[in-house]
Amino acid sequence: MEFSVWAPLAEKLEVQTQERRVSMHGPDAHGWWRVEVASAGPGTDYGFIVDGSEKTYPDPRSLWQPHGVHGPSRVYNQAAFPWKHAEFQPPPLAGAVVYELHVGTFTPQGTLDAAVGKVDYLRNLGVTHIQLMPVAAFAGQYGWGYDGVALYAVHQPYGGPDALKRFVDAAHGQGLAVLLDVVYNHFGPVGNYTGVFAPYLDDAHKTPWGGAVNLEAAWSYQVRRFFCDNALMWMRDFHIDGLRLDAVHAFVDRSAINFLEQLADETRALEAALRRRLLLIAESDLNDPRLVTAQQAGGFGLHAQWSDDFHHALFAMLAREPQHGYYTDFGAMDQLRKALQETFVYDGIYSTHRKRVHGRPAAHLPQHRFLGYIQNHDQVGNRALGDRVQVSAGIERAKVAAALVITSPFVPMIFQGEEWAASTPFLYFADHEDAEVAKHVSEGRKSEFAAFGWDPESIPDPGKPETFLRSRLNWKESAEGDHKSMLLWYTDLIRLRRSSPSLNAAAPGRAQVTCNSEKKWLTMTRGSISVLCNLGEEAHTLAVPSGSMILLASRAAMQQAGSQIRLEPDSVAILELPAAALAP
Repeated sequence: MEFSVWAPLAEKLEVQTQERRVSMHGPDAHGWWRVEVASAGPGTDYGFIVDGSEKTYPDPRSLWQPHGVHGPSRVYNQAAFPWKHAEFQPPPLAGAVVYELHVGTFTPQGTLDAAVGKVDYLRNLGVTHIQLMPVAAFAGQYGWGYDGVALYAVHQPYGGPDALKRFVDAAHGQGLAVLLDVVYNHFGPVGNYTGVFAPYLDDAHKTPWGGAVNLEAAWSYQVRRFFCDNALMWMRDFHIDGLRLDAVHAFVDRSAINFLEQLADETRALEAALRRRLLLIAESDLNDPRLVTAQQAGGFGLHAQWSDDFHHALFAMLAREPQHGYYTDFGAMDQLRKALQETFVYDGIYSTHRKRVHGRPAAHLPQHRFLGYIQNHDQVGNRALGDRVQVSAGIERAKVAAALVITSPFVPMIFQGEEWAASTPFLYFADHEDAEVAKHVSEGRKSEFAAFGWDPESIPDPGKPETFLRSRLNWKESAEGDHKSMLLWYTDLIRLRRSSPSLNAAAPGRAQVTCNSEKKWLTMTRGSISVLCNLGEEAHTLAVPSGSMILLASRAAMQQAGSQIRLEPDSVAILELPAAALAP
């Protein structure tokens, strides 16, 4: 077989297998070294020796790291897996319900094979798309996955490459699409050997994680190729149905063709070749609608992005605690109204938190290009104690939040355990293996949380195994008390969402929202469905069209005299409106 590696600045490259060391030929005009080793094949362990180095380095494009990110790479045959559901077609994003999960804490075993056992549960819940937090190999046994360093290899403690394929195949067999979170804006701090081979980073630009990924300087075209090839690999060889692109606002790219445009173009070409729908979903705090605007209209051509403004506006109304950090920009019911109607709250207006004007309008775009949520890994895990929304807001307000998320004009996303108000936190944890890095991360977390008003000494140490273990879901509680009640609430909401054409229509301007900022009630009408909620301290009676029928209601919500509904504090009701009340 042929071994190849990109190392444009090296003077000598050798490949070391179990049996022999062989000099490589190169570099060619694009910086690649190659050599044929007849005795090597699937299962062969190997590494590269750069300019006579004492250490043998793993392959930056390694498909398998069975001994961890510091050990040798192993040759993996992508074509050997026996797919059972290769013809699967994912459902459209416009009608999706997304479920985000972290492999290591989703089940007691913390593996992809164990997660297969929960696919049937997710199908019954009504989920259409499973979004996996990053599975690319990172240092240590446990972590969130955003410190990946071997980006082509599946983290071995999760089960390695075949385990991911088994999970995807099982999900497809149940009719569920699989999305994968990928991190292209930085490498992890431990086990990243790409710099030994080539200028993957550009130190002229800084990010919170160090030098920016090299998307525009010398040799950047091969760095872009590294990330585009990685994205295409997941979708082509692992049958992943789409990617969530982490923190694209951290990219520094002033090229004529932005990296995101290039990735979108290549994804569309692969989609055509595979004849299977593929998705690109961005995380961005730029409030820039060009990310999800078609390239023909001057945008980057991504399919969707997360919508933090909706989350922040909703959480600030729910939480019974002082707001700090970016939440200081929120806290008015009218901001929640604006998010539901126009997507971005900060659409070219002044942000007190940022101390500058932020964003631009997105009200002209279909709202299914944005994901809405009240919990995700960041918004839970980046709280000091990893506590979920029912802890800070109460169980009844959590039900109101669920109703607004799932009936919103956005594509709803749920975070693991949210659907039964899981009592387990989701803390930040990371097994960095390097004591100095672990100490720096722990101290950095304490400093960061001080800005949000938390006592630094209360912050769990990310490096301790118990921090990770505390975050594992307790599935038994889902059948008990308030947890069981919440699970039924979510199941009913999702069933309503998926069965109602009105709740799947996302054309701009279709959500009609009114609110009272002083009394803290809000109504949202989407076609034949109307949602009424009360987050105030007093009961309120609201007028509804005569003949309206309550479909779902949380506690103490009842219709009176045919044309009024009384909402107790912290309650929500979802109504079906009579045909006579609908606009022509």
